[in-house]
Amino acid sequence: MESVLRAAFMYFFLLFILRISGKRTLAEITLFDFVLVLIIGDASQQAITANDYSVINGVIVVSTLILIDKLFSLLKTKYPKLERVMDGQPLVIVVDGKPQAKLMRAMEIDEEDILESARKWRGIARMDEIKYAILEKDGGITIVPK
Repeated sequence: MESVLRAAFMYFFLLFILRISGKRTLAEITLFDFVLVLIIGDASQQAITANDYSVINGVIVVSTLILIDKLFSLLKTKYPKLERVMDGQPLVIVVDGKPQAKLMRAMEIDEEDILESARKWRGIARMDEIKYAILEKDGGITIVPK
């Protein structure tokens, strides 16, 4: 039972920490971000399993994490507000070529991030060619050209 409680606690702790740390896609993480993810994974594993490295404990921990995740997936479909709290919502960060500076600062997005997405996906080189730029829930930036 201790392993279930440890796994549940770490699930909610990591959910909270990752939710407040902002949006960033895997394609945009830096080398340091990647190392940080590895360190977090190792620290989480140690906190969850304590000194019990048995196969049974591993099965219990993994099963607990998957069950909690599935439970929240079901709850998010039933309660849309819960989904917005846990996963966030898309945010419009450029309107008619004008960056929404306050929102961009809060989301730690700069104009170069937007223009990079615009060049990659739409061949757009200038901000004034963008009708909307939307920061998606997964951290990606969707560009709608004028």
